[in-house]
Amino acid sequence: MTDTASEPRVAAAGLKGTAAAPDPHEQLGRSFKAAMAAVRRLRGRETHRPGELSYAQYGLLFSLATESSMSARDLADAAALAPATATQMLESLELAGLVRRTRSADDRRIVLTELTERGRELVGECRARLEPSWRAAIDGFSDKELLSAAAVLDRLAAHFNALAQ
Repeated sequence: MTDTASEPRVAAAGLKGTAAAPDPHEQLGRSFKAAMAAVRRLRGRETHRPGELSYAQYGLLFSLATESSMSARDLADAAALAPATATQMLESLELAGLVRRTRSADDRRIVLTELTERGRELVGECRARLEPSWRAAIDGFSDKELLSAAAVLDRLAAHFNALAQ
């Protein structure tokens, strides 16, 4: 994108009118923290409507839409949830008939989760509702820019995972 096209991004980050150009490292840190805070607010403020998936439930089940089954730990990791939280959510989703949980044939300690047909339908409906706004939010960025952003986020994920250890 051109420099002119990037100005709204800086303004959106709350830096409009700044005399000196922001340090890119500091700006990335501020923007990353702002995005993380926005996601936390979204997850914390939502109210669950019967028959619909909450954003947190959708995040938990999103990975199952492309995998045949996953362990609760892998689902929790993919959704950035504590394993205990994921397990509680999966219990209620199982009672609602959206997932099926079975013990692994290879390791009986592991419980695998898969979407039921109704669960797959709800994940699809939720994705259809959320994806247009996701795409609108990143509209105007080239494929190269999006891949660069993805690479930065992947490296940040690895950094935070290393710090956690």
